[in-house]
Amino acid sequence: MNLFPEYAAIIGIDWADRKHDLCLKMPDKVIAQRIKAIKSAIPLTNDPGVIEPNQLMVVALVHQLALLLGHIDHFDDRIAECFADFDDADLFSNLPGAGKQLAPRLLVAFGEDRSRFASAQALGCYAGIAPVTERSGNKSWVHWRYSCPKFLRQTFIEWTNQTVRFSFWARAFYQAQREKGKTHQMAIRALAFKWIRILWRCWQDRKPYDEARYLMALKNQGSPLVKELAN
Repeated sequence: MNLFPEYAAIIGIDWADRKHDLCLKMPDKVIAQRIKAIKSAIPLTNDPGVIEPNQLMVVALVHQLALLLGHIDHFDDRIAECFADFDDADLFSNLPGAGKQLAPRLLVAFGEDRSRFASAQALGCYAGIAPVTERSGNKSWVHWRYSCPKFLRQTFIEWTNQTVRFSFWARAFYQAQREKGKTHQMAIRALAFKWIRILWRCWQDRKPYDEARYLMALKNQGSPLVKELAN
């Protein structure tokens, strides 16, 4: 919008030399489709009373967004610096799929006080990962935990979703859950319930997670996941 605030300004442009203005990460095929769409576009209105004030508003929003992105970069830098200063940083930075975005969030989720959560179950309940079982008479039902720190729970859910791509056993477990008829979200929640127990033990023992060691433990226990991994 800064480069081309007016629709008329983009019609006569030779886009062969301006592809970088569209998106550097887009494949050539997608860029060609976008250029074709731009050239064949028909404006909804030519009324300057509608176009000009909205044009000014969009340009103002672009400037605000650019400023905001700069501040976000500053926040990211400070978070990375603070994260590196913690003794437990290595416990979370090497987790499968954590990366620079989720590792600090996971560290904050656990904290430094090992006595705060006496068990993985206590952490799971607090974070909203452990489901709730309700009973009334002869009936009982299990449901999603409603009362919990929502951002904290989302941290575990987002990271668990990434582990399906980066952890062998997590992917096998997820696929097994889907084959049982579970939805994506149900499978991720079940996987998060397993992961939080593993992370709690690593956190308590101050030992980084080792995928090879865990796979060997699954094999020694005769876990059905071993068969899934072999397929």
